[in-house]
Amino acid sequence: MFMALKVGDQVPNFSLLDQSGISRSNKQLKSNPLILFFYPKDDTPGCTAEACGFRDKYDLFRIFGAEVWGVSNDNAESHRKFAEKNKLPFPLLCDEKNLLRQAFGVPKVLGLLDGRVTYIIDSKGVIRHIFNDLLNGPAHVTEALRILDEIRMA
Repeated sequence: MFMALKVGDQVPNFSLLDQSGISRSNKQLKSNPLILFFYPKDDTPGCTAEACGFRDKYDLFRIFGAEVWGVSNDNAESHRKFAEKNKLPFPLLCDEKNLLRQAFGVPKVLGLLDGRVTYIIDSKGVIRHIFNDLLNGPAHVTEALRILDEIRMA
């Protein structure tokens, strides 16, 4: 059983392929903050609303210097179709065995559904905020921008 990561924890090193077969590793980020959002399933209403929310505010995330990466256990083909259909400008990582989800300790809802959790990770790889809300995908975007602004002002 994995311990859930908490605010103040250093994220573990990870590397996963995205929808284009490109390897994405947190080590590549150098001094950029990372918004890592775990979502249950490609092309479902809540996940589409969340991903499109990150898409619609993507320019703001870039102004903050932040990377945005989505993660679910869907495969590359599913991710590619989802990203193309919704014109997502950021990578979707393929966590097909849920190893990254387990490493972060992302909880299941009611013991069944994969949770919807967003981690705001600063430029040093430290978790600055965790937002967990299965039902309100767009709130993840608002919360991530709020925390990035706090980090910038600190």
